[in-house]
Amino acid sequence: MNSRRDFMGMALGGFTALGGIGALYAMKRSWDPLPSVKSAGFTTIDLSGAVENVLNVEKWRGKPIFVLKLAADAPKSPRQITVGGSRYLVVIGLCTHLGCIPSFDIAADNKNKFKCACHGGEYDINAVETFGPPPRPLDIPPFKLSGTSLVLGEEGPEYKKMLASGLTLKV
Repeated sequence: MNSRRDFMGMALGGFTALGGIGALYAMKRSWDPLPSVKSAGFTTIDLSGAVENVLNVEKWRGKPIFVLKLAADAPKSPRQITVGGSRYLVVIGLCTHLGCIPSFDIAADNKNKFKCACHGGEYDINAVETFGPPPRPLDIPPFKLSGTSLVLGEEGPEYKKMLASGLTLKV
């Protein structure tokens, strides 16, 4: 009788251990990023066809990325990048207040701005907050320049310089 009880105890312990291992494996898999997120890690954008003052919206890791080729008379800012002699603004298109997507307003007086419809927040042409509740400028995604292309998701020297000078937060 004693050996049967020992066997039942060991069998129950074995099944419990297998169930625990299965639960730990499922928990670990839920912490891992989805394959679709891993594959969306890098996005390459060709800037050679960009038109001045026309906002291009790309997608990177499910977030809208605003790419704006700036006019020659636009005010200069350390938040801009230079590719092939042209200046560009590249930011994550989510308001830093509550995450709404701002629109780009082209004004007749060349004071182009981004305006968030949710709470009236405004950003200037360099995506720096000028009015309303946004606590900081639009964030700059990690990027690396490769000729006339921009690789999102990879930290190049230009991005690292912006991070070090406090122009953006690490995303």
